[in-house]
Amino acid sequence: MKVVERSALKNITSIVKDEDLKKKIIPPYTIGCKRVLLSNDYYKTLIKKNVTLITEGIKEFNTNGIVTNDGAQQNLDAVILATGFKAAEDSIPYAVIGKDGLSLKTSWKNGAEAFLGTSVSGFPNFFFIVGPNTGLGHSSRIIMIEAQVNYIMSAINFMQKEKFETLDVKGSKQQAYNSELQTKMQKTVWQSGGCKSWYQTKEGKNVTLWPGFTFTFIKKTKKFNPENYFLQK
Repeated sequence: MKVVERSALKNITSIVKDEDLKKKIIPPYTIGCKRVLLSNDYYKTLIKKNVTLITEGIKEFNTNGIVTNDGAQQNLDAVILATGFKAAEDSIPYAVIGKDGLSLKTSWKNGAEAFLGTSVSGFPNFFFIVGPNTGLGHSSRIIMIEAQVNYIMSAINFMQKEKFETLDVKGSKQQAYNSELQTKMQKTVWQSGGCKSWYQTKEGKNVTLWPGFTFTFIKKTKKFNPENYFLQK
């Protein structure tokens, strides 16, 4: 990452000569914390005479434009709200109820967690794809989805073969899996070096990304292990 970061900084300094502008556009975190923007004309646009980069927060909107936190009026013809995502805070946008009336929203009140990003303790026979910590910042998410589908099909085939009606991942297994996952996360660029992003909850917990190689996840989901579940016929 240091090599890539040096290359990015070299690109910035070769185009932008104004020191105040450099301070505004060079991020305070390690490269990779957020998605890397690849562009040939991004910085060239910022140095044009008819372009002004304002990084002050917005205090209010009015009929002529906006007022920034420093009290300056910015007259505008149009305002584009590109406010980002809330992927880490929002759960499934409909009610999911498990055993004893437990809701998924309540289960995830301290941040979404799942076993292999695919099943949640307390929610029998509930499987889903693109679950917590299955997102990627370095490869295709389709790889993760295919691995999850393979795992789900293996679980269903096992249930049908052994005549089980329900399975529910053990809470201890889910907890151990997520504890290991979050420990590995601390060593990644997404959780260190001052990184704050939409990958994290307000408390700083990263519940969106997978902190490893795709082939590691594929290996973990390759075979369904019934020992990780409570099974009932």
